[in-house]
Amino acid sequence: MIGRLQTAVEYTGTDASPWGELKLISGSANPKLAGRIAEILDVQLTDPRLRHFPDGEINVKIEDSMRGHDVFVIQPTSPPVNEHLMELFIILDALRRASAGRVTAVVPYYGYARKERKTQPREPISAKLVANFITLAGADRLLLFDLHAEAIEGFFDVPTDHLSPHRIFAEYLKQLDLKHITIVAPDAGGGRRAEAVASDLAAPIAFGYKRRDDDQSVEVIAISGDVKGRDCVVVEDIITTGGTVSKLAVALRKQGANRVLIAATHPVLSGDALEKLKSADVEEVIVTDTVPIPAEKMGSPLKVLSVAPLLAEAIIRVHENRSVSELFR
Repeated sequence: MIGRLQTAVEYTGTDASPWGELKLISGSANPKLAGRIAEILDVQLTDPRLRHFPDGEINVKIEDSMRGHDVFVIQPTSPPVNEHLMELFIILDALRRASAGRVTAVVPYYGYARKERKTQPREPISAKLVANFITLAGADRLLLFDLHAEAIEGFFDVPTDHLSPHRIFAEYLKQLDLKHITIVAPDAGGGRRAEAVASDLAAPIAFGYKRRDDDQSVEVIAISGDVKGRDCVVVEDIITTGGTVSKLAVALRKQGANRVLIAATHPVLSGDALEKLKSADVEEVIVTDTVPIPAEKMGSPLKVLSVAPLLAEAIIRVHENRSVSELFR
């Protein structure tokens, strides 16, 4: 079920970096993704020896010397978010104390991203708080992937690279037998994400308009754009409960859409999210492997595309002090 975007990763293992030898470390959040990246780069993963004390506290004892090396820590902060965040903080602190030459946190999924601003009095800005913790723990640089809000990139006081999945989705969609395709943004906030995919496919774009009654309840009140008789692809960053996209899929069908597909980067898929999408007659749910998917949720309608080649190429470019933005030109 894992598809790969072909990228030219040209790491030869030679010392082409001012930051020392490349080292990869994975937390426990997504070891399969870290393993694929290590395989592509032909770099062995260093074992951080994550252990838990009887009271649940996390301990780390990095196996190899990190002194003077260019270290990349691969750790999405996916559910359980708090556990994986603490792992990341403690690994970063261990690397800082081990005199690593430079430490880059590779965070394919950024937890707490929905709270990037205050919408009500006396609310936190959790996304900024997490950014502070990551840099305080010892990250010299960040590699981020399809943030819920682009403004979060500015919360870091260290260099960041923000990668997009739009080419991965577009290349896969080109292989499907889609006729008269329209890319759909679920709301105005997702417009740039949908526009990037639409641009790659030379396809028109439509917008959904929704009203949120509370943190869990969303109503789709209108759709702007030509969807009648067209194959519609809803582009999202996260599917958590599946409520918003399933209601949008139903609304698209009511307005005469031919086929409805979902392309979402981060498949958190809490509870009965997939069942909601199936009941909404969604033909295919195209996601990436930024977060692990339980085996029981694999299979139709889910199609998983791997971000490992893109992340591997970005890691090499950061390591060799080359441009990352060239990947999207």
